[in-house]
Amino acid sequence: MMQSLGARRFLVGMSVLALATATGAVPRTAAAATPCPAGADGGEALAALDGELRLRWIDSRLTTTAQHARLWTWGWGIGIVGGTLANLVPLPFVAKQDRIDWYVGAGTTIVGIVPLLIAPLDVVQDARELHARVAGSDRTTSPSGVCALLADAETRLVRDAQNQADGQRWWLHVGNVLLNSGVGLFLALGYHHYGAGVFNAVFGSAIGEAIILTQPTGSIDDLATYRRAAL
Repeated sequence: MMQSLGARRFLVGMSVLALATATGAVPRTAAAATPCPAGADGGEALAALDGELRLRWIDSRLTTTAQHARLWTWGWGIGIVGGTLANLVPLPFVAKQDRIDWYVGAGTTIVGIVPLLIAPLDVVQDARELHARVAGSDRTTSPSGVCALLADAETRLVRDAQNQADGQRWWLHVGNVLLNSGVGLFLALGYHHYGAGVFNAVFGSAIGEAIILTQPTGSIDDLATYRRAAL
């Protein structure tokens, strides 16, 4: 009796598995995976993973970081424009000899938007281009197509991680402090506006540091995760 019951369960299980396979309900197995060489300085563990899985993981992660980068750019851009206007609006209401403080404040504030406009983070464009390529590619019958796209995705991931790391190098912090200190000395020594000089130096440096430190760095962590094959 026990053997008969076990046999029936086995036959039912095999029937369900056959039906699921025929309808495509069973996920891809290791035998159906697309092997691709490990790029981005990854090792054997990375090469053992399905190429399609790796491609879609990079696509997803770059898209997420690009969204953060756009929020960072637009957020600080709007804030900087607002800060510039805040320095210009009071001009008609302040003494003529004090207007230089407000002009300098407006000028140094608007300088902060220049890097955001002329040198946006690479991940914004890379994520958009890669996602378009992945969405428009038919890779179902071409394993070589998967590997070619994956190699491009890995190149973009490495480039974006380097770009984000460069955006927080020590010389940017030093340059920020030197620029704002120079503005403060200009007001203090050139016009004897010591209070305004100190305020511009301290407040300007703080804003510059905030911009640098809040820059998205998701691709740096993603690259380390990818190299460990911890997808």
